[in-house]
Amino acid sequence: MLVGVLKGALLFTSDLVRALADAGVADLVVDFLAISRYAPDSGRVRILEDLAVDVEDRDVVLVEDLVDTGLTLAYLIAHVRERSPRRVDVCALLDRTPSRIVPLPIRYVGEAIPDLFVIGYGMHYHERYRNLPIVVDADRAVLARDPDAYLGLYGKTLPEP
Repeated sequence: MLVGVLKGALLFTSDLVRALADAGVADLVVDFLAISRYAPDSGRVRILEDLAVDVEDRDVVLVEDLVDTGLTLAYLIAHVRERSPRRVDVCALLDRTPSRIVPLPIRYVGEAIPDLFVIGYGMHYHERYRNLPIVVDADRAVLARDPDAYLGLYGKTLPEP
């Protein structure tokens, strides 16, 4: 069972589901969790939309776009484990290990990245750029001055993945 973490992992989860289907995985169950943003001042994440499918005795893979400090992921793993799955693993598109506070095992990692600010492919800047089909190392200062600074990336011929 895949559990995508909304909103950031929506595109990655969708592509992962299609890739698994292409690989012949037919019995895949997919669900989503929606969470509030991690609030550094409170240290809390809230579940905005919980799982609709029972995970008891299932192998669950939490699908994340980016693992940073690990605080949110630790909360989500504990939240899912309360429902008695057989196993909980993590699949992250990006793993920003230099920022890690909570050491967590991430079984499947697309790519480890340094401490960069990235947008695109589900990741955003004030809800912009989620639908950009690539991941871009963005400059926060540039975006703060001009939130449209990276709009030129849309509609361009992009390299094959």
